[in-house]
This record gives sequence, C-alpha cells and structure tokens, in this order.
Amino acid sequence: MARTDPFGRGRLRRLFGLDRSGAKPGQTRSGEPLRPWTVPNLIGYVRLAALPLFLYLALESGDGRSAPAAIVFWLIAAGDYLDGFLARLTGQYSRLGTLLDPLVDRLTILSGAVVCWYFELLPRWALALLALREVAMLLLAQYGLRNGVDVEVNWPGRISVFPIMGGIFCALVFAGWVPAALLIVGLALAILATVLYARRGLRAVRRARGLQAKPHSR
Repeated sequence: MARTDPFGRGRLRRLFGLDRSGAKPGQTRSGEPLRPWTVPNLIGYVRLAALPLFLYLALESGDGRSAPAAIVFWLIAAGDYLDGFLARLTGQYSRLGTLLDPLVDRLTILSGAVVCWYFELLPRWALALLALREVAMLLLAQYGLRNGVDVEVNWPGRISVFPIMGGIFCALVFAGWVPAALLIVGLALAILATVLYARRGLRAVRRARGLQAKPHSR
C-alpha cells in the first residue's frame, strides 16, 4: 500500500489526530502560498461567518440559554476538529489554514466568553483570565509571524480546547457546577500551554536571529 494512503498501517491514528509525531506538512510552513480554496479552509470560513449569528441568537435570548445559540456554538466548535480531519484525509494542507484555524478558535472562545460574561453564566474571574489568555496567544502568534516563527501547538493547548469550549457550551444549556469546572480545568491547561508556547517561541526567535547574524559576523 502506498505511503500516502491515509488508511495505511499506523495512519488511522494520524488521521484522527491522535499521532502528531510526523513532520509538519510542507504546505503549512512560513513562506508557502496561502492556498485559500481548500475544503478545510471553506469550513473555516463558515465557522467565522457563523460567529455573528451565534452572538445575535445568544444576546437576544434574554438569559443566554438559547437552544439555537447553543447548537450554533457547538457546530462552530465541532468545525475545529472537522477541518483538521479533512485536511489530514485529503492532504489539502495550506498556509492559510494554519493561520486561520487558531484565529477562529480564539474568536469562538472569546465570543462564548462575551455571552457568558454578559449573562453571568460562568465565573467572571475565570472568563477574565480566559480572555487575557486568548489575547496573549494572539499577540504571541503575531510576534512569531513578524520574526518568521510559527507558534507550534502543544498537547496541553490542544487538550484545553475541549473543556473550555465544552464548559461554554454547557453554560449555554444548563446551570450548575459542571460548566464552571470544565472551564477552570481547561483554563489551567491553557495557561500551562501559553507558558510553554512563550518559552519555545522565544527560543526559536533567538535561534533565528542568531542564524541571521552569523553571515554578518564573518
């Protein structure tokens, strides 16, 4: 069986995102063409376009608990997994997808946090920390891009998305301790991930600057 077959030996784990040990796809690296018209990117565009609809439905609900708003939020959140799955299945990786997917994730979480803050569906201190973390990640990504370094996703960051989005979704559906507990667990993982992102990113930037300075020192 050809090595490019996604259903070959050991490839089901990579297809479902359980094995991230392989090399980063070349199409996603800095300097590569954006390739905006891929199936995974189309899902990203739909997710992005659905955020205003979610905010409208949730903020007009009266108490923040609206079945239509919760369903739209769930679909946007589920799209985070679907676009990655389809990229691995079809091989349609792109530089734009690498930049778009985390941006939509940040905006999805911030949109959910806005609704939960407005209606006090979750602890506001946790929502404030969450918003600060998401803004910090946007700034880290921008800093990395300016210096030619991508923020590599780590496992704490990857795992944190589920309890954070799950907590927000549950808060949109019902009251109780479960939504807050999910959010706090996800927030702890996200903060750990941010520290690791910052350390690794700063090392990569220093290394890149060192390589750029070497030719001039000769």
